[in-house]
Amino acid sequence: MATETKKTTATKKATTVKKAAPATKKVATAKATKSTATVSVPKLDKAIYATGKRKDSVARVYLMPGKGNIVINERPMNEYFRRPVLQMILNQPFAVTKREGSYDAFVMVMGGGLSGQAGAVKHGISKALEKSEPDLRGALKAAGFLTRDSRVVERKHYGFRKARRSTQFSKR
Repeated sequence: MATETKKTTATKKATTVKKAAPATKKVATAKATKSTATVSVPKLDKAIYATGKRKDSVARVYLMPGKGNIVINERPMNEYFRRPVLQMILNQPFAVTKREGSYDAFVMVMGGGLSGQAGAVKHGISKALEKSEPDLRGALKAAGFLTRDSRVVERKHYGFRKARRSTQFSKR
């Protein structure tokens, strides 16, 4: 608290008066809860396991016979990958092999961005489909889904602004 000294003219004595400190506003911090529908983890002992990779992303895919539900990081596919293009990428292995709605996929993916994660999940689903039904290998191989896309970001080189972008030329 701040103190202030006042001199009264009648008594010529110094008296100390306490001033109240300015009141601080207390704002209630209510956490905004998102309506994220978490999905329970199924029994994965009899599921077919495969690992998919793309860029810096790694996806662990568990495939089991079911109704076509895809769960990624305990969230439904259309909630985790909101863009329709990424959802289409995930469904490509099922479309090529004509197995839409016959398998459930439980996926744990980490690293990289959303595009790399979608490619990793597609690679993992393709490998798991091939493990479950080896006769699908021809269709998946022809579509190029079993080959890991090895393109990664090139490192930045010394003296350059980016990997290959040099500094701007100045005549003077």
